[in-house]
Amino acid sequence: MANPAPACSCCGTPISDEERIDARFGLPDAALEVPQEARHEVGVAALLRVDGVGSFIRCLLPVRLTGGTELVLGTWLRISDDDLDHAHRIWEDPAYRELTLRGTMANAIKPWGDDLRDAPATVVVRSPDEIPYVDHSDDELLRRILTTTWDRDDVLCRLAHPLPVPVRTPLNEHWSIERTSGLSARVVDRTHRFLAPGRTVHADVFSDRIRRSPEDFLAALVSGAPAVPPEQQITEDTPDGIRYAFWAVSTPDGRTQYELYGFTVHRNGTAAGVVCMWDEPDDLAWALHVWRSVRSEDSVTG
Repeated sequence: MANPAPACSCCGTPISDEERIDARFGLPDAALEVPQEARHEVGVAALLRVDGVGSFIRCLLPVRLTGGTELVLGTWLRISDDDLDHAHRIWEDPAYRELTLRGTMANAIKPWGDDLRDAPATVVVRSPDEIPYVDHSDDELLRRILTTTWDRDDVLCRLAHPLPVPVRTPLNEHWSIERTSGLSARVVDRTHRFLAPGRTVHADVFSDRIRRSPEDFLAALVSGAPAVPPEQQITEDTPDGIRYAFWAVSTPDGRTQYELYGFTVHRNGTAAGVVCMWDEPDDLAWALHVWRSVRSEDSVTG
């Protein structure tokens, strides 16, 4: 009998294997602003010629992360037109196993950003069933990326893609939250938004300019909130303050939506607030987990 898939202890959601995480960049950065008719696949989706820009091959950049995880980034390498034609000719032949190409990285990848783009790199084929891997480089940063073990959360929290694992994500220099598995990430008007079908999280940070007690600051934050029964709210002490959450059901556009509003207040005069929205009634455990995952980094380092 097969072993059951691992599941989240808070809500039972299946968790994918954490040993390898794949993330993909759809296009080279230089092709993002080019009209679609100027982008041409050359035989296969991994080979691209862009009018007036150049030639590119899709490749895999492996990054070792703490906790025994490998992040494999599907990125692009800028190559010569002759190399693109050569790769096209042998792509389906046994000679593909020996393909080696030299070019420059074509995406700015966080957390390394623009310093990585245009770095020289050599790609090689490790398996005939996969596109080439970035193997080595003369660039100091890219060599470090290939040979260093990087902090898992620090790297993964920069990726907007939905990820198969939970990732601790900073809200600012003082607060962080767990972005649970399967959620994409973006920031809109300073609000962190994590999105997946049937689940949404909004997270914000607040400052108390008059430095009230945590209890008084919390009272101000929830002023005007709707009244809910005692069984739909909870207050908990934390080592450095207090947290409170309440949940209710709404019917936007005639559909049932479950909502949790939660605040965590620190004695340093700052607070973090989360709004969790979900479709399935059993996801209250997930929402409570997200609320309780909010953490003051001042408490961790203090």
